[in-house]
This record gives sequence, structure tokens and C-alpha cells, in this order.
Amino acid sequence: MDVLVEGNHTEVTEFILLGLTDDPILRVILFMVILCIYLVTISGNLSTIILIRISSQLHHPMYFFLSHLAFADIGYSSSVTPNMLVNFLVERNTISYLGCAVLMGSAAFFGTVVCFLLAVMAYDRFMAICSPLLYSTKMSTQVCVQLLIVAYIGGFLNACSFTICFYSFLFCGPNRVNHFFCDFAPLVELSCYDVNIPTVVPSFTSGSILVVTVFVIAVSYIYILITILKMCSTEGRHKAFSTCASHLTAVTLYYGTITFIYVMPKSSYSTDQNKVVSVFYMVVIPMLNPLIYSLRNNEIKGALKRELARKMFS
Repeated sequence: MDVLVEGNHTEVTEFILLGLTDDPILRVILFMVILCIYLVTISGNLSTIILIRISSQLHHPMYFFLSHLAFADIGYSSSVTPNMLVNFLVERNTISYLGCAVLMGSAAFFGTVVCFLLAVMAYDRFMAICSPLLYSTKMSTQVCVQLLIVAYIGGFLNACSFTICFYSFLFCGPNRVNHFFCDFAPLVELSCYDVNIPTVVPSFTSGSILVVTVFVIAVSYIYILITILKMCSTEGRHKAFSTCASHLTAVTLYYGTITFIYVMPKSSYSTDQNKVVSVFYMVVIPMLNPLIYSLRNNEIKGALKRELARKMFS
């Protein structure tokens, strides 16, 4: 720690992550469980990406975005899970100032990309169901790439807002972060001086992204529902519902937990509840997404069977 010229305080150059629990037995159990979840997350999402790349039947906009969602899920989980696993194995898990900024920025980047991709996938389903004749034109390769670029730029800008705000803080007191990763809210509480003004920018960018993406998803599914209800064929309705069920499940899980953390008043839940919910949407949901999309999607299951049969008999 470096001594500040203007006082007797010391400038914090590293942080101590308190993690999920101090119970040694529970730490071992959680280590094994979360390690298994992480391995399933990596293998499941990598398998999704590879299957979509090698199977010509899955070269459609919906699966193009799904492969990038799988990539974002890998990045999102990897930004926090390895450090969390280390926390279970050591008595004192320290992280440098730079490491804390990188961890927080990467989590913000991939989390934001997931939000944008879920909105883009809702728009894709809207075009496929409500305007099937214009689908190939409206969702051309060029349009898909442009939507993807917007998602990654949005993630980069949001990550920059958090990182720049973090570097504007001055930490000269306690350096114990009551979380398993460098989350923004616990770091704000550790700052020495009033940080109301700097925190406006990340709050505004995150809030705007949530509002815009939720609006796109809500409007898309309102129109989808209206279109489905107008269908005369029962089989057509069932097919339309089945193509949206996986995405709606993923959206509900992800936005439901984000709402709990970032929208509900902080006085309504404890720090421990915050940690548990954070584990769910940052560690568990990235594992569930490939399972949700593969188990409820006949095209993915069919493509997987064809590729496995081809490998077995080649």
C-alpha cells in the first residue's frame, strides 16, 4: 500500500474477496459442485458452437446468434468462476487493483452481450413468425452481422463505463469485498469519498440497456402472440410456440435474476441472498442455456444425431 500525501490513510492496491462462506466443509462441497457446473458449462456451450459450425442444417440466423450466446455464456462464467474456485481453496483470496478492474469489466462486457443477444434472438423469432415471406431479406447475413456488432459494441461501452468509474474511486480504508468477485456495489461501499456522481454513468448505461432490451423482447413477443392466436392451424400454433419456448425460458431465467439484483430495493434482500442469486445468473444459467436449447429443439437434436452417426460410421 502507498502512503497518500494528503493524510495518514493508505491507498488500497489489492482487495480481499470474502467469497461465499467461511465454513471449511461447505467450501469443499461448493468447490466440487461449482467445478462440475463450470465443466458442464464449458463442454455444453463449446459443443453447441461446434455443432452449429459443422452442421449445414443449422446455418440459419437463429443458430448463428445461439452460437454467439454460447460463446458469451462461456466468457460470462469464466470471468468469475475460476476466481471463485480459488477462493474455496485458499484462506485469503487477494486480487490486485488491476485484476479487480479486469474481472469486473469482463463480467459487465459478457453480461451485456447476453442481454443484447437475447433481444436480437427475440427480434429474429418475431421476423420468422410474423413476416416469414420477408425473413430471408430482413435477416440477411449482413443484417445478422450488424446486429452482432451492435451487441459487442454495447457490451464494450458498458464495460468501459464500469471500469472508468472504478478507476475514479479512491480506496484508502477497508479492502475486504463481501462477494465472490469484484462486483460494483460492494466496491462503491469501500470507496473513501462520495461517489454518487461517478456512479451515475454505469447506472445510466446499464439501466438503458436493460430497458431497451426488455422493450425489444416484450414488443417482439406481443406481436408473436397476436400472430400465433390468429393462426387457424393447431399444428402451426404448436410449431410456433415450440420455436419460442426455449428462448422464453432463457429470457425468464436471466432477466428474472437480474431484476432481483439490480431493480429491487437493496433493503429487501441481504448480501448473502445477493451472492446466491449472483451465483445462479453468472454460473448456473450459462450451464442451463445449452441444455434448454438442445432439449427443446428438434433441429439441434436431429443435427446432433446426424453428426454422431456420421462420426461412428465414417
